[in-house]
Amino acid sequence: MFDPTAFDNMKVVIEGALYDLDMSGEILVTDRNDWLNLAKMSRLFTISFGLRESRLPIHAKMELEARLNNLAAELLPESLSEQNAGCYVKLQFSLELPENQRDFYGLYKIFRNIWGETRKISQSVEYNPLEKSKNIRLVISIDFERIVKEEQMEDFAEMTEFMIATLQQLEEYGSGS
Repeated sequence: MFDPTAFDNMKVVIEGALYDLDMSGEILVTDRNDWLNLAKMSRLFTISFGLRESRLPIHAKMELEARLNNLAAELLPESLSEQNAGCYVKLQFSLELPENQRDFYGLYKIFRNIWGETRKISQSVEYNPLEKSKNIRLVISIDFERIVKEEQMEDFAEMTEFMIATLQQLEEYGSGS
């Protein structure tokens, strides 16, 4: 039997919280990936979901990543600083917008109101000029830009609530409410 890493423990907590919400009917988990990169000795876990009753193509994705230095700091504490033990967390929200709803600053304000001033929030746009529709796909990312430690695992429940609130606000925005 092996001792699970912080990555393993955090992944189980995230999965449990999101699948509980899926089972209660509040969200719908749409994708889940658990990758081990042997070339870089890193791990990446992603889970995507949306509101179960959503009328719009809006999704959220949580990424949890442990790089070699994070895993080594935890498994070989005598060789590296234990401050590197933990994972990186990144959140992404994607939605399609029609041509008349391209208020990128308005969307930015929604994210600032929910996630606060200290988060790095970025937006990227995907557009296919060959399609007849003039819709764009917008991906908004929240990067915490720091290592999340196992001691902060209880924050994932609150983070999940913020993600759902964000999806609800995006649903209202996309519906023109």
